[in-house]
Amino acid sequence: MYREILSPEGLRLDGRRPNELRKIRCRMGLFARADGSAYFEQGNTKVLAAVYGPREVSVKSAMKHDRAIVNCEYFMATFSTGERKKKTKGDRRSQEISLVIKQTFESAIMTHLLPRTEINIYLQVLQADGGTRCASINAATLALIDAGIPMKDFVVACAAGCVDSTPIVDLNYLEDSSGTADVPVAILPKSNKVLMLQMDSKLPVQTFERVLDAAMTGCHKIYDILVEACRERTRDLVGSRGAFSAH
Repeated sequence: MYREILSPEGLRLDGRRPNELRKIRCRMGLFARADGSAYFEQGNTKVLAAVYGPREVSVKSAMKHDRAIVNCEYFMATFSTGERKKKTKGDRRSQEISLVIKQTFESAIMTHLLPRTEINIYLQVLQADGGTRCASINAATLALIDAGIPMKDFVVACAAGCVDSTPIVDLNYLEDSSGTADVPVAILPKSNKVLMLQMDSKLPVQTFERVLDAAMTGCHKIYDILVEACRERTRDLVGSRGAFSAH
């Protein structure tokens, strides 16, 4: 299966080079009723994120007097994959990804500035073609920034794998399901601090280091795209409020 992933010319099934990301599109401020929202598209993987908060804690017994609590709900739409198997809201994989994303953002959000409140992150995968947890983290970052939630830095995620000792970044579904290693990574780009790292297969240490390096390089490329999306959102807000007249 490995040989099918990379051609003799070093190209992948979709024509990308090993270190090449899929095309990324993103937008912020989609929903008026959410405090923050975003759409993130990476190749054929498409995610919507909505953030509500900081707001009063709905379950008083869960309230923390010294910080905010972060809740996350990740859900894949029934039509998001080729399978027509009904997806329940609480399926095991969705619960696991919800927990991973919640823990990732608990490390990045300045929760101590928002005591006795809760921040709710809702993620809906509209279309899945590999890399849904990384795309969801990137969408959530934009939605949190749109909501004005204080964070230490952007949280940026990208996955990498390895084929015949060649690291490949941003795996699509065919690559991910072919048995190649998949290492999703989330970082704070300014400090390169790793907030999330998962690995579903064994890799030699030297190979792992190269795969991790490829994933982090991918994160920095995505970071530049997220920064530009924030600038565009700021320009839209400034323009809509007429804060500055055009010259």
